[in-house]
Amino acid sequence: MTTNSRFSLEQGHLVIIELPQEARATVLAAILAHDPLLYGDYGEVAFHSACGIQQFRSLGTGRNAATGSAVAVPCHDLRFFTALSGAALTALIDALYHAHPYEEPVIYLTPTTRTRHIRGLGEDSPHKFWNRETPDWVPEEHC
Repeated sequence: MTTNSRFSLEQGHLVIIELPQEARATVLAAILAHDPLLYGDYGEVAFHSACGIQQFRSLGTGRNAATGSAVAVPCHDLRFFTALSGAALTALIDALYHAHPYEEPVIYLTPTTRTRHIRGLGEDSPHKFWNRETPDWVPEEHC
């Protein structure tokens, strides 16, 4: 891990899962059973995109009958960082397969590096929400 005076670097994986909105809570619960998704002083850190369109055409070689052309379904991305590796990472991916409603879930694992702030630095920046008029996105508990 590399460190300088402002931040450190941490190795892990970026996990991106395409899923229908209705599956988000179930899949996220499966993830959290294996990884608390810690990011410094915060837990359960994940990103869920706005709705997009996923397309696919069933070839008929799996559970579902073949389709003549691609179908389009509303879909979201759920992404998060994990530092898990080896058997722990395998267990997390197994849990995703179990919780996901698709026969062949779309799951991307990309080796990545994330930054981590060094606690106590930069707190006087005028860009920090606590040093200016509180923006609408700040949770009431932080005001």
